[in-house]
Amino acid sequence: MSPEYAIDGLFSIKSDVFSFGVLVLEILSGQKNRGFYHPDHDYNLLGHAWKLWNEGRIMEVMDALMEKPVPKSEILRSIQVGLLCVQQQPEDRPTMPSVIMMLDGENDSLLQPKQPGFYTERYLTEAESSSTGKKPQTTNEITITKLQGR
Repeated sequence: MSPEYAIDGLFSIKSDVFSFGVLVLEILSGQKNRGFYHPDHDYNLLGHAWKLWNEGRIMEVMDALMEKPVPKSEILRSIQVGLLCVQQQPEDRPTMPSVIMMLDGENDSLLQPKQPGFYTERYLTEAESSSTGKKPQTTNEITITKLQGR
């Protein structure tokens, strides 16, 4: 959900671009933005990608279990486009036609992304974090109903 929609209830075509960027980063990393965990910090996936981008270590975002080898240039381009899509300000985000052209193009001159929206660190309470430094556990309750004819 884009920051402008979550905070002010404003929806535009740039809101969809933000969501697409989150999806791109989730696919490339093999992780979900919500519930993302890293032992070195409490950022979500967007914050983690932004941190690595600024440190020049963006390839660490990539899912190590990717099945086929993907050219490094395509990975970098995709991550950069994902970060461009999740920029804080809607006017800084590209349009979806521009995103398609950026992902499909051979031109290496993409804009540098600005700070993403919703990337701040989460602060866990003592009850949520353990002294061992492990990720807090949550319980999901589900029920399964089997339908059988008489």
